[in-house]
Amino acid sequence: MKKYIEKLQFITHDIPQHTHVEQAQIACEAGAKWIQYRCLTKCDEELLTDINEIASICDDWGATLIVTDHVHLKGKADIQGFHIEDMDADFIALRKQLGDEFTLGGSSNTVENLIRLANEGADYAGFGPFTITTTKPNNAPLIGINGYANAVKEIELLNIKMPFLAVGGVTLNDVDALLETGVYGIAVSSAINQATNMEDAYADFYEVVVK
Repeated sequence: MKKYIEKLQFITHDIPQHTHVEQAQIACEAGAKWIQYRCLTKCDEELLTDINEIASICDDWGATLIVTDHVHLKGKADIQGFHIEDMDADFIALRKQLGDEFTLGGSSNTVENLIRLANEGADYAGFGPFTITTTKPNNAPLIGINGYANAVKEIELLNIKMPFLAVGGVTLNDVDALLETGVYGIAVSSAINQATNMEDAYADFYEVVVK
């Protein structure tokens, strides 16, 4: 089952200036159609409180709600899909667990892993990090513009249709060059939720990526 995958994906994070719910509200008011709720610090009860509020916001604005990990919350809230950060996760088992109705995405840092995700039934992938990012610390090699261009060529040669997005330290100034590589879209967090005016920042990204 082919899923709708938004070209500009906004990811919430634990930040002092805005709660996850506030981030989702502001992003949706600015035009967001895809909210990825990424919270790895709360218990299930707190997660569901957040998720239910964000789900209501997404319903009001016609946005898709994706939850990072926490697949065990399937059926406990109005969640449209899950994004799995474990690059060694078994996506065949995850797809069997979730069924076809849920959108299933994964994180990737290599072309080989992109191929595996596609072959195991992922609907999309976040491919990164593009550059240095403090939002999600890791020691993975930086992809860079050339890395995305090469990945697009390799994936196209294999006739793989799974869309993948640039993620990790992407700023507004990077978007044009990234899209020119042929990547499907952009996933953003800190460039929006840590901006002086979050709504304006989202609108600026939307203007370049989606319109």
